[in-house]
Amino acid sequence: MPELVLGIDDAGRGPCIGPMILVGVLLDKKDEAGLKKLGVKDSKQVIHSERVLLAEKIKKTAIDFCVLEKHPSEIDNDLKEGINLNRVEAIMAAGIINKINSKSRQKEKITVFVDCPSNNIIKWRAVLVGYVEHSDNIEFKIEHKADVNHVSCSAASILAKVKREDEVEKLKKKIGVDCGSGYPSDPVTKKFLKEYYEKHKKDGIFRESWQTIKDHCSGEKSKKQQKNILDY
Repeated sequence: MPELVLGIDDAGRGPCIGPMILVGVLLDKKDEAGLKKLGVKDSKQVIHSERVLLAEKIKKTAIDFCVLEKHPSEIDNDLKEGINLNRVEAIMAAGIINKINSKSRQKEKITVFVDCPSNNIIKWRAVLVGYVEHSDNIEFKIEHKADVNHVSCSAASILAKVKREDEVEKLKKKIGVDCGSGYPSDPVTKKFLKEYYEKHKKDGIFRESWQTIKDHCSGEKSKKQQKNILDY
């Protein structure tokens, strides 16, 4: 019987454009060494072209994997309802566990490694476990830097990053403009926000609840008010 390990990690928590992705990868622990030898590690340490190649190898090696996507409007709605991003991620992680830990697997022990998004690991773990439907066969390992320290989480990190990048590329093709990576610090994203926010604000690509977007809108409003004053 295989020794099952499930790694869970995210991509796209911080961007002001595009979705957040959460991925779970279920592996036989004995396969981790092979993936590590292939170069599987935290996605931030791997260039895009290598991530794409590794993603296919991970999918072929994994016993199972699950990809969940949270769109900007869904994130905004959750925040309006008082559900912060850490809880959103806990709910998504539990959704992955519930899907992968099917009835046929509940007789097998699964060690679940999750890269914790919160400073308070104990509290976040309790929130996560509260959303898991069946946990009798699960050992939870909630850690910071799990994506660096555990191959299953590194694999999840790579799949999440590749999926996020694919979705951003689709978005660029849809709107016909390069919006960069979607991260507020990206100069291309900054330029896109400045020049195209008004045109694309109804396309559902922006996280309107993000301070970056709020600041941009405040600045635009101030400019319009100033223009009106000057015109008058």
